[in-house]
Amino acid sequence: MSKGEETRRQVLEAAVEVAASTGLASLTIGSLAERAGMSKSGLFAHFKSKETLQVQVLEFASEAFVEDVVRPALSAPRGEKRITTLFESWLAVSRDGTAECLFVSAAWEYDDQPGPVRDRLVRMHLDFNDSVAQMFRTGIAEGFFAADADPEQFAHDLHGIMLIFFQAHRLLGDARAEERARSAFSRLIESNR
Repeated sequence: MSKGEETRRQVLEAAVEVAASTGLASLTIGSLAERAGMSKSGLFAHFKSKETLQVQVLEFASEAFVEDVVRPALSAPRGEKRITTLFESWLAVSRDGTAECLFVSAAWEYDDQPGPVRDRLVRMHLDFNDSVAQMFRTGIAEGFFAADADPEQFAHDLHGIMLIFFQAHRLLGDARAEERARSAFSRLIESNR
């Protein structure tokens, strides 16, 4: 990795942390330059605009999410084990990481703000839902789930479990948030067998 690429990576890591805690919309080249110990012009050379910076922050966080959540699932055996690995990895990232926090907060920030940042965020959510549905669909084809189960509905319901876990854990400080999420996930799996 070149020095320029390493600098860019370090800046994006810092940007994900800032955006996860204060919001993607509040991220500016000036504030990030100060945090990264760089000049505004030096940082501007990497990203050219606030909008480009925001989109690249989403891309960087998405790569981390895929590495931490999707890849472990794809490495697991197909069917229920793969779906369970996806859920457990997603739960761990939501509990301990910053990427999921960024995607949830950015979804609230940009749900009614048309433009490239919202478009990229929507595409990421749709792509992930498609990935979950495809993992589930493979489980149907191999007999792990009911033949008439609905993969898109499963992806929707699983996402719902994760969103309420995130709120219960992060906002409400519910000590039983993880236990409740696992219970809901078990019922979801059982209802699709």
